[in-house]
Amino acid sequence: MIVRVPASSANLGPGFDTLGMALGLPLELGPLDDTQGIVPAGARRAEDTHPSAVAYRLAGGDGAVWVRSPIPMGRGLGFSGAARVAGLLAGLVRGGVDPADATDEVLARATALEGHADNVAASLLGGVVATAGGRVVRVPLAFDPAVVVWIPSFTTSTEASRGKLPATVERRDAVFNVGRTALLVAALAAGDVSALRTATEDRLHQDVRLRNAEPSRRAMADALDAGAWCSWLSGSGPTVAMFCAQDRAEAVAAALPDDGHTKVLRIDHAGAVVERA
Repeated sequence: MIVRVPASSANLGPGFDTLGMALGLPLELGPLDDTQGIVPAGARRAEDTHPSAVAYRLAGGDGAVWVRSPIPMGRGLGFSGAARVAGLLAGLVRGGVDPADATDEVLARATALEGHADNVAASLLGGVVATAGGRVVRVPLAFDPAVVVWIPSFTTSTEASRGKLPATVERRDAVFNVGRTALLVAALAAGDVSALRTATEDRLHQDVRLRNAEPSRRAMADALDAGAWCSWLSGSGPTVAMFCAQDRAEAVAAALPDDGHTKVLRIDHAGAVVERA
């Protein structure tokens, strides 16, 4: 068995803890006894404390697992969420649960482990998702953009980043984000790329997080100057993500700061997939 789970970008600007998007950068996981203890090329045996191994055991899995992942850790691309989804799904399937029947349990357990559902919902279901109150709905997309991500060398702690956010916000800022989130969902469904720059503005979390990540702020501005439709801080950062036309992706990537590396990706629409090896 091989479980493939995509990376994710959360928030998409204003949708703090409510919007997430799956990215074509998959983490792969499998039980080691399926390979007679042989770790596949490019993979490694997950330590007992690895989030995927913890999740695998939580879901009833026995033994060890191997993991192969191009998702950078601590960069805001949903590594821990993808790892936990993969481990939970593998554990349940090894226990006899049909993958098609495991979605609700994986979502609930992964959300409890992560503390929020945006990353795990996107990695599990694919596409762009809106989540609140324990419910998840995929947002229909009327276009297929390139997703360029700029990944700096430094990392960000999600827990530490959240600790710097204010406990309360002014009503005007809350209304600002509610409006932008609604506009973003509508723009995605309608394919109105001209609205995306306004729709991804935020007043709840990005400015606070960018105070300690000025290179990320510069990358967001450079992306817009180079013709990206919009840019946002991916999750808690420091990675920056942006939408642009597919034929502009390489030019946008080339315009980003040199003190980071870029990936040109697409939205992953499949979500978590279980394959029989």
